[in-house]
This record gives sequence, C-alpha cells and structure tokens, in this order.
Amino acid sequence: MTKIKQSGYVCSLDYAFQRVGGKYKGRIIWHLSEENVLRYGELRKILWDITPKMLTQTLRELESDGLIHRKVYLEVPPKVEYSLEEAGKELIPFINYLREWGETQMAKEGMI
Repeated sequence: MTKIKQSGYVCSLDYAFQRVGGKYKGRIIWHLSEENVLRYGELRKILWDITPKMLTQTLRELESDGLIHRKVYLEVPPKVEYSLEEAGKELIPFINYLREWGETQMAKEGMI
C-alpha cells in the first residue's frame, strides 16, 4: 500500500483500474495507439456501440487523467483531435497483453 496525501491509503491497482477500467477506455487507448490521432467522428465510427454522451464522458475522463491529449482547432465547424499522452502510451503493452489474453479465453469458449 502507498500513502497518498489527503486521501489515506489506497491500493495502486485500484488507482490504475480507476483510470483505465470500464468498457471503452481500453479500446479508445488501443485505437489511438494504432492510428496516432483520431477525431471524435472517427472514434464514433470505430466504437459503434457507444453513445455520444458516453464517448464524450469517457474522453473527458481520459483527458483529465492525463492519458490522452485533446487538441481543438479554432475553425467552423469545430475540429477536435485526440492522441495519446506519454502515460497513455505506457499502457499499450499491458492493453495488448489483456487483448491477447481475452482472445485466448474467447477461443477456449468457442466465441471466436
């Protein structure tokens, strides 16, 4: 356990999963690693099963946690691009390992 200022003791694993856990965060990080930069509309097409509200909320959380960068261009219509911050790039080997593990488990269960 690590002592975190003003919040008592927390488990570092809980801290990590709070930043990348959830249905979409890992997928967003993975796709940004594959494409380097994606616009909001491109993310909506790739993540076809997410609502616009949930995508916006998830992107804001990832940005707030310092995992992705949001670049806004001052033009009409507005143009916004997302890319990985260094902390987000550091997650790629772990997300890839989880992806491979998931594929193996799905294959064992006859899902793929």
